[in-house]
Amino acid sequence: MRTQVGRTQVGIVGAGPAGLLLAQMLNREGIDSVVLEARSRSHIESRIRAGLLEQGSVDTLAEAGLDARLRREGLPHDGLALRFAGASHRIDLQALTGRRVTIYGQQEVVKDMVAARLATGRPLHFGAEEVALHDIATDRPRLTWKQEGVPQELHCDVIAGCDGFHGPSREAMPPEILRIYERTYPFAWLGILAEAPPVSPELLYARHEEGFALATMRSQHLSRLYLQCAPEENLALWPEERIWQALGTRLGAVNRGRIVQKGLTAMRSYVAEPMRHGRLFLAGDAAHIVPPTGAKGMNLAIADVRVLAAALTSFFRQGDQGLMDRYSAICLQRIWKVQRFSWWMTALLHRFSEEDAFEPRVQLAELDYLVHSEAARTALAEQYVGLPYDI
Repeated sequence: MRTQVGRTQVGIVGAGPAGLLLAQMLNREGIDSVVLEARSRSHIESRIRAGLLEQGSVDTLAEAGLDARLRREGLPHDGLALRFAGASHRIDLQALTGRRVTIYGQQEVVKDMVAARLATGRPLHFGAEEVALHDIATDRPRLTWKQEGVPQELHCDVIAGCDGFHGPSREAMPPEILRIYERTYPFAWLGILAEAPPVSPELLYARHEEGFALATMRSQHLSRLYLQCAPEENLALWPEERIWQALGTRLGAVNRGRIVQKGLTAMRSYVAEPMRHGRLFLAGDAAHIVPPTGAKGMNLAIADVRVLAAALTSFFRQGDQGLMDRYSAICLQRIWKVQRFSWWMTALLHRFSEEDAFEPRVQLAELDYLVHSEAARTALAEQYVGLPYDI
């Protein structure tokens, strides 16, 4: 069967938030791109993932023309609550930083981005099979894949690997240049989506003797709730009654409703350096993963894309490769700060060992200091609402 050959300026692998946002930002600058996605449209628009946007992420989506529904349906939060030792304490993010966060599900962000991409008429290929990257160390990299069984080839000036942790982009990097840093935590989150009003008007993080719990939301009638559990937990051992009892114990109170989704979320930290080789640039989960405690995954992907879009715009408009050359260093500076914050939040709120009596006392002491020190609350708030962008 004859291969169909195409040409574009930027080949984008992956139609998650990173890939679709990059395509939108480049299109607004008149830069052509083709987006390849292994999954179906219905799959990427329905998978429940992150749901919290930093102020800078909201501003970026607005700059890209992707905020119309976000402004109508997003839930702005001016604070969060920390619960420990049987009491809850509010951290006023707005008062401490002048900024806020917004609850808006990642699947909703993706829906908005897919609609915007389709409106441009530029290619977005779902069901792209056997995607492979070629000649990335040259100035004429290529992508090959199969579309409904038909071989395809795409010649590019640049490839953006936005295809997540399990995609082919990072695997295309020469292994001898990659440095991998990772940590796997000895617990996971059991997460549910329930048709129930939120237990708290803002996010509620709970440190409890039985383990961590988190109460957040997707709307005023849909709650997203998490419980710390074993990494290989058997979900069959968690019937609805046990879940609700555990949530009530750890959160202090809970609104029950029909559970419409239940699953496990792994807890790990991962960074691959560098994020660029030749004409291949990694962004989002293809290069890094953070534990979800700090709600940073999607926000880091958006931060990567801000830098990458600016770098590619300089390259295609002025022929300037300076920002492309600094892309990895700029992104990694932010990534490691966010990794530190996510690690700190995780260490502060989770139960690590039943045998260790020292760790819980240190956690309680730090939490008590945190809620009574304006300096400590400010440090938490500044990182939670999102660090300033470097460009």
